[in-house]
Amino acid sequence: MTEAFLPFAKPSLDQAAFDEVIDCLKSGWLATGPRVKQFEEMLAHYLNVPHALALTSATAGLQLSLLAIGLKSGDEVITTPLTFVATLNTIAINGAKPVLVDIDPATYNINVERIEAAITERTRAIIPVHFAGLPVDLDPLYALAEKYQLRVIEDAAQAIGAKYKDRLIGSFGDIQVFSFHPNKVITTGEGGCVSTRDENLAKQISVQRFHGIDREAWNRFSKNGSQHYDVIAPGFKYNMMDLQAALGIHQLAALESIIEKRTLLAKRYYEKLSGWPELTLPTLPAFSHRHVWYIFAPLINPEAAGMDRDDFILAMKEQNIGIGLHYEPAHLYTYYQQQFGYRSGDFPQAESVGSRIVSLPLFPDMTLEDQDRVINKMAVVFKRK
Repeated sequence: MTEAFLPFAKPSLDQAAFDEVIDCLKSGWLATGPRVKQFEEMLAHYLNVPHALALTSATAGLQLSLLAIGLKSGDEVITTPLTFVATLNTIAINGAKPVLVDIDPATYNINVERIEAAITERTRAIIPVHFAGLPVDLDPLYALAEKYQLRVIEDAAQAIGAKYKDRLIGSFGDIQVFSFHPNKVITTGEGGCVSTRDENLAKQISVQRFHGIDREAWNRFSKNGSQHYDVIAPGFKYNMMDLQAALGIHQLAALESIIEKRTLLAKRYYEKLSGWPELTLPTLPAFSHRHVWYIFAPLINPEAAGMDRDDFILAMKEQNIGIGLHYEPAHLYTYYQQQFGYRSGDFPQAESVGSRIVSLPLFPDMTLEDQDRVINKMAVVFKRK
């Protein structure tokens, strides 16, 4: 009998989450309402932060954060080329220029030591990306931000629950943006949030996530609410639904358990794949941290593997194993080459990693037998047996 296809990612949802969704449907309150408020309170408590604002996506969070810090046409924002393109898109769509800094090839995170050389009089912010759930080295990065009076918007889309030197990402710093997409560490279907200690910034995002209206929309329709409201700024439709928050309430409650399962699988990959010349395994930094293992992303070594990265992905699909690709460097996309003049060769470390990186299956409901199957099929593909 043919083995079922094993995807590289799959959300882990328990019966309590299913029941919460059903209760939400039965309540008749599907859009923003009491469950979103509960989820935001849980996020704020978990992150130990005064403001956690639920949104439709992390992309929305990045866009609203950039607007809230006053980013304007002609400004520059420093970030990494090795990220999902939303990080750059939200900069460009606000009329600013994404100024890219190459990565550390060991961790795949932005090379903090190279950031200062990229700062100009037009620089307004730095967006570090915690790649795969591994924290960027934040102390020297925030030191630079303070020196040059820059805002820091941490793209923590992949890093809910991650720790930097025993501090949760989101519990310190400037602004953090998290994702709750189905393949992320926890999920609300689609969704994201912004966490910050900046009250003025939180107020701006709160207003702009729902049409610029000056009060929470769901309160208008409650027994004690008023149908009258004011619009104090042009805004967007980026509010999270109660249906989404119904999942998030239980996902956040299970987060520590989810991280434990992801970490166990990552450690087994290290144990089982150590010494394979076909692969270069991810390297961890020396500073104290907690990685949340959104993905486990080794590099294919084509000469030893006898194939390149794309051939490996296809060969594993033939073995009914799904492999992800995170990411091709964003500066190689047509728009960023035409609009900002980026070219192949500009960021050699990101390009080297981006041409060889793969994401092996890793998700909380993945069994050890599933993982052994992945490793055995890799051995077949590499002709190790």
